[in-house]
Amino acid sequence: MLSGLALAGVISSGAVFAAAGDSEAQRAERWGEIKQQIFPDKTIQPGSGAVRIDAPKRAEDASLVPITLTMPDKDKIAELSLIIDDNPTPYAAHFVFGPAADPGELKLRVRVNNYTDVHAVAQMKDGSFVESTEYVKASGGCSAPMGMSDEEAMQGMGDMRMKFGETQPGKPVQATLMIRHPNFSGMQMNQVSRDYTPARYIQKITVSYGDKSVFTMDGDISISSNPVIKFAYLPEGSGPMKVTASDNQGGHWEKSFPVRAASN
Repeated sequence: MLSGLALAGVISSGAVFAAAGDSEAQRAERWGEIKQQIFPDKTIQPGSGAVRIDAPKRAEDASLVPITLTMPDKDKIAELSLIIDDNPTPYAAHFVFGPAADPGELKLRVRVNNYTDVHAVAQMKDGSFVESTEYVKASGGCSAPMGMSDEEAMQGMGDMRMKFGETQPGKPVQATLMIRHPNFSGMQMNQVSRDYTPARYIQKITVSYGDKSVFTMDGDISISSNPVIKFAYLPEGSGPMKVTASDNQGGHWEKSFPVRAASN
């Protein structure tokens, strides 16, 4: 698999970028090129049994497209990749699940730059790969302005919040991580200077519970500003929940959250 630093390099040279009217065959050709770059020499089986994508058929806001990834075979999944085929850098996110994870469902918000297929590729613990596809109608999400100055968008950068669901013995706990960060794509124009704001986006997030990993996420410009990630973890042992985040310009932030013990 590609490292986090390699995500930004996944742009198909010579590829035919899709347009709104592209046929299914043209989209399949595009995916074939991307797939060969990200998963060279790997056989990827189609099927939504391992992972399912829920996304709006037509997004209301292309810069804040909600994506839900559901994994019925969660105990068999080791890693998960989210690819937005026609974004400037298609490889949106790569998750590696740790022993404290309950990878039954992930929710996050992404940018979509063009009418596109979205692919989720699950790497199973046995080494096999399974993919699922959803077509999303949206455009302009990677260049959409944030509606505020760059300075305002960067205020409080790195601030984190965490919300926890109900804690019960032996059951996974739902959690929502919120990180303050503009995730500038490098394609957004400053409305005052008329210059493009340099790309600055969260490259890596790690979440651990006690001494066990929950997940690691490598990300890129396709993740929406002020990332929100909903996930679940196994409340075995004791906390705290620790989050570290770093961006492509050297920013680094850490925060620990106290975790309420399961009630008997």
